[in-house]
Amino acid sequence: MGSIFSKIIAGEIPCYKIYEDEKTLAFLDIHPETPGHTLVIPKVEVDKLYDLEMEDYLAVMKTVKILARSEERRV
Repeated sequence: MGSIFSKIIAGEIPCYKIYEDEKTLAFLDIHPETPGHTLVIPKVEVDKLYDLEMEDYLAVMKTVKILARSEERRV
């Protein structure tokens, strides 16, 4: 069955993609707290963030850093 995030990654549920690479996907939240509210998720499904393999965890953090810098320059 999979989570809603797995369905977004598989393209079964549409999203507004901000960034994607082989290990991560970033997209706009459908109920944003602020304009540009972005979710960054790993492409592997785990129950908890700390369940990720280190390589996947670091990939998520790298994507967060890339997007945070990009957003800071935009504002």
